[in-house]
Amino acid sequence: MKKYLLLTIAFIFLFSCKQNKNKDEIKQSDIKEMSAYQPAVSDMDKLLSKYTEFTLTTDVSKFTDDEKAMLKHLINVAKVMDKMFWEQAYGKKDELLNKIDDPKLKQYTIINYGPWDRLDGNKPFIKGIGPKPLGANFYPKDMTKEEFEKADIPDKESLYTMIRRDNEGNLRSIPYHNFFKRDIHYAADLLNTASGFASDPDFKNYLRLRAKALKTDEYQLSDLAWLDMKNNKFDFVVGPIESYEDQLFGNKASFEAYVLVKDMEWSERLKKFAKFLPELQSRLPVEKKYKMEKPGRDVELNAYDVVYYAGDCNAGSKTIAINLPNDEEVQLQKGTRRLQLKNAMKAKFDKILLPIADQLIDPEQKSKINFDAFFANTMFHEVAHGLGIKNTITGKGTVRKALKELHSALEEGKADMLGLYMVRQLHKKGQLTGDLKDYYTTFMTSIFRSIRFGAASAHGRANLIRFNYFDEKGAFTRDSTTGKYKINYDKFEEAMDALSNKILTLQGDGDYDTVKAFVEKYGKMSDTLKKDLDMLDTKGIPVDVVFKQGAEVLGI
Repeated sequence: MKKYLLLTIAFIFLFSCKQNKNKDEIKQSDIKEMSAYQPAVSDMDKLLSKYTEFTLTTDVSKFTDDEKAMLKHLINVAKVMDKMFWEQAYGKKDELLNKIDDPKLKQYTIINYGPWDRLDGNKPFIKGIGPKPLGANFYPKDMTKEEFEKADIPDKESLYTMIRRDNEGNLRSIPYHNFFKRDIHYAADLLNTASGFASDPDFKNYLRLRAKALKTDEYQLSDLAWLDMKNNKFDFVVGPIESYEDQLFGNKASFEAYVLVKDMEWSERLKKFAKFLPELQSRLPVEKKYKMEKPGRDVELNAYDVVYYAGDCNAGSKTIAINLPNDEEVQLQKGTRRLQLKNAMKAKFDKILLPIADQLIDPEQKSKINFDAFFANTMFHEVAHGLGIKNTITGKGTVRKALKELHSALEEGKADMLGLYMVRQLHKKGQLTGDLKDYYTTFMTSIFRSIRFGAASAHGRANLIRFNYFDEKGAFTRDSTTGKYKINYDKFEEAMDALSNKILTLQGDGDYDTVKAFVEKYGKMSDTLKKDLDMLDTKGIPVDVVFKQGAEVLGI
């Protein structure tokens, strides 16, 4: 019996070797093809055409050698943020890209920071890749919502922790400064070096405090120092900031960076608007109990040339204006800074918004679309993040905590509505010039632009909700023959006020289930709207921009 068993094993071994030999005889080219990722779509050129390239630059001739050296270091810090965001959004960047031979597929993967299309509901565009986890790579792939909610671990809901499993399979929480320790310390060293080249003492102080914050995950002190800067010619937004990427809970902040050069002339023109915030807060179209909070008075409005994007802000649709810090305590205590990225904004207006208007807006109203209105609408969107309510009136904590992953889309919708409310109020005061209909028409056109970002984007979802709500209220009509949209300006204003009231009430009440029902009702795309947006694709109108950027592009 034992002899028979040995003969059987020998036979199996010889058969295995034969099989392995046959495998070895497969052509090397076949092995390469089998191991490389392939596109899940037939036309990569069509996917890439969603983006149009724009060069990020500014006049560097006025910079000193120290300022140029500082910018180089800041760009290198931004690259570290980019690397860490890849880990948060997907995982190991190099392991993914090394399996892609197709240059177009690789380029699209880099644009999306992973194999999921950010402008198409995060659909996978690589064969064999499954759906994107709602929690991106912040959480274990096999973790359920219920498991997380039951887990008794410290700081699990912190903005600055990665959730992983220990050796026994239990969930544990790892602070960013430990999880990304090597990269964090490298970035902090670069920040400290950059501070040595900074001539503005407040900017120098901020860079050093931000370096310390990266190593501790304690950002409030550096946020306050950032708001104290008044005369800085350069700016640098850096760190884990927005929580859009975490669509499971909306808890985790993503790494990103912007390197910015202030447009001093435009910034001076914007100063006057900040003083109106308390008055505008008191007049919001909602019950008094939803507007009792007082916005911080130390508010700045500035315009910039952005010369480098990295991380979350560079993924898919690109940010063109910023309102920070997000810390509710800092906002209520001191205020925020609103940064308008003028060169990137102009690129989207010229390359995307105007072509959309040609296709979808009634010819009689199309002439009312202009860049000044686009700039103002975008700017006051960011200002409006500081209006309204940050804490629920029902004892459920902050709005962010109560509404979880639904918070971002609702907050973006609030900022859009209250930004337009501010435009109307300031126009009545004579602080804004031009025809008010210019702002409304430009705003309506931009709804189409932002819906194209897709439901995976908080901005895209917010605009889809608004489109359907406005449609329900008769704020616009669509000519079934021409496919052109025409604004009913009176009903448009009524819809503005009604939606502002609705969102502020939802935020103040902090009822997750009610907000979920609202988002599900209005966050659906009709066949007609989809047809109109698909038509824009066939006309070759890009959805967003990608940047040619870096020290070499700047010439430094």
